[in-house]
Amino acid sequence: MSSSSFVTAALFLSLMVGGLNAQLSATFYSSTCSNVSSIVRGVVEQAAQSNVRITASLLRLHFHDCFVNGCDASLLLDNSDGIASEKDAPPNANTVVGYEVVDDIKTAVENVCPGIVSCADILAIAAEISVTLAGGRSWNVLLGRRDSRTANQDGTSALPSPFETLSEITKKFTDVGLDTTDLVALSGAHTFGRAQCRFFSGRLNNFDGAGNPDPTLNTTYLETLRQTCPEGGNENTLTDLDPTTPNDFDKNYYTNLQNNRGLLQSDQELFSTSGAATIDIVNRFAASQSDFFDSFAQSMINMGNISPLTGTNGEIRTNCRRIN
Repeated sequence: MSSSSFVTAALFLSLMVGGLNAQLSATFYSSTCSNVSSIVRGVVEQAAQSNVRITASLLRLHFHDCFVNGCDASLLLDNSDGIASEKDAPPNANTVVGYEVVDDIKTAVENVCPGIVSCADILAIAAEISVTLAGGRSWNVLLGRRDSRTANQDGTSALPSPFETLSEITKKFTDVGLDTTDLVALSGAHTFGRAQCRFFSGRLNNFDGAGNPDPTLNTTYLETLRQTCPEGGNENTLTDLDPTTPNDFDKNYYTNLQNNRGLLQSDQELFSTSGAATIDIVNRFAASQSDFFDSFAQSMINMGNISPLTGTNGEIRTNCRRIN
């Protein structure tokens, strides 16, 4: 391709992406459902009173939705004729929760603003509110997404896996238009929430196939995890992703990585992969919670811009679990 052709193509792509994102706006519902955020907040606050974990779960729902065909609420669709639910795919089955709270939010919103607010936007709003309720910083959530009329169960392979190397995960972020800073910032969502033993037990005893644990695991932390997740034990037992402040949204996730106390292989690789560009970013966020909060907010906006359905594409579901 000639240099002039390359520039023309790059400009077209920039305009195309910019045009898509320009259709999302923080004031999208200002004249049609101006109190949507307060409605969502009320439901999330009530849910958090009985289940402190729900804030991390709602944030994870938005992430798992956006990485598969974009932020279109396809994750929320149940099995039906012609639809194989993403909920049943390996990255989501028996691990992703919070669907009932989304149902409650949708019901509350529909009672006030029927047929106006998409399920995809509800996920985006609930994610931001969840972060702030856990101690994180607020950001302007861009809105105007519409809901897909199909799911993509096979597409869930695009989701980063806790067993993958840094290079593999980096490629998955690049594939959806996110960069290294986005990768490190969004991984900071593991500052709260929990993971099942099966997602990290391979690090504890036979990581290298020769009976040795993952050498990047802090030895004291290793022994604690072995007690929680003994060999032959219940692989579904839950463990805090952040052993220091497990329910708070803060920078301790990054200081944990500096101390080799990342729970998942994919977490610790951000800091322990020799020569990785992610190391400096981890150090920066560990040194400044404000810097982390700023970057996380921008990365959430970036993630929320992954292939949204806008205009007349898709629909506004009346029930998030099924198409209209």
